[in-house]
Amino acid sequence: MQTPEKVLLVGIFSGRGGRTVARESLDELASLTRTAGGEVVASVLQERRHVDPATFVGKGKAEEIGELCREQGIDLIVFDDDLSPAQARNLEKITSCRVIDRSQLILDIFALGARTSIAKAQVELAQIEYTLPRLKRMWEHLSRTGGGIGTRGPGETQLEVDRRRIRRRMFTLKKILKKVERDRAVRTARRKQFTQVSLVGYTNTGKSTLFNRLTQANVPTGDRLFETLDATTRILRLPMKERVLLSDTVGFIRKLPHHLVASFHATLECVIEADLIIHVADLSHRDYAEQIATVRSVLDEIGAKGKPEILVFNKVDLVSDESHLRVALRSFEGSIPVSAVYGWGIDVIRERILRFVLDRKQEVKLLLPAENGKLLAYIHRFGTVLRRELVNGRLEVVARLERRYLGPLAAYLEPIGEGGGKRL
Repeated sequence: MQTPEKVLLVGIFSGRGGRTVARESLDELASLTRTAGGEVVASVLQERRHVDPATFVGKGKAEEIGELCREQGIDLIVFDDDLSPAQARNLEKITSCRVIDRSQLILDIFALGARTSIAKAQVELAQIEYTLPRLKRMWEHLSRTGGGIGTRGPGETQLEVDRRRIRRRMFTLKKILKKVERDRAVRTARRKQFTQVSLVGYTNTGKSTLFNRLTQANVPTGDRLFETLDATTRILRLPMKERVLLSDTVGFIRKLPHHLVASFHATLECVIEADLIIHVADLSHRDYAEQIATVRSVLDEIGAKGKPEILVFNKVDLVSDESHLRVALRSFEGSIPVSAVYGWGIDVIRERILRFVLDRKQEVKLLLPAENGKLLAYIHRFGTVLRRELVNGRLEVVARLERRYLGPLAAYLEPIGEGGGKRL
């Protein structure tokens, strides 16, 4: 087995309370590093009012970090914030150590976890968009110092060749992903007959475990960040003959790179198209409220703002303090405490989803010509048939449908209930 790289984590903060937030962010960065296969040896947290444009942390601090790296035998330095190409280049010169930032680390984890061709294309596109402005740094060892304006030389020639190749590859990947989105649009049109529900949440909150529990699927799960990259959709069967499409999606995280969100648009489309969002939060995490805010912020960013949401507090089996649970339920009214591992509260989720579905539908009675099979097929496609029988040569059907699908059936509606009248 390959020896894990020894990693130093670096973060900055400013103002009162900034240290606590920065420390929590570094803890998360440590989890990301372990997921990528690194071994966190040490961390450095510096208070700064302004970021240094040349070295991010200042030249003196960079030299201290370089000395620490030499003492500890560190292979890699990971910064908790995005670095400019110049900052990364200067830091590597001063510390004599490889330097990456949080975005690059997340992209590396996504590359490790990409299993399908779509996920691989999305990750590759995000990596290319991250790499393109940093190409000059990669080819600097071939450029000739003092070679005139722009330092002309073999490195510059290779740089232009690489830029052209990368832009061609970007064009190809974008074409592939646009085709994927077109294909998904066709599938989405077919899925309109179902209510669409998406599981969203911070990474590693147990969404996939909950998905498996609800649908009896076998989506891979694990105590790792970004275990799920591809959206998986299954039919969720509910009481009263109702069914919905339930999708499991990639987890979110704070400081999620913007180009990563853009590249994963095809995967996140099921969230954008969803009628209902099941927001899964990890109640055992001390920063669950901040994680909830982060997820809602990303939902706003991808265009899913204002969608109906059911907040589910998962991992209650790991919470020993009952007051912690009471505070959470009181702070987030209407939330549901569950344990996806043990199946606690799963019926409550099903019941809440069912209530949402039924609120969107109404029960109607129709008298159809017995020979008109198209109308019956239409009802089966867009509604839930509760009862049907032949009455005086006509087909009497009782069904539940959403209002938007009742137009073609208006002529066949019959009174239902006491004092009825046609319900439209």
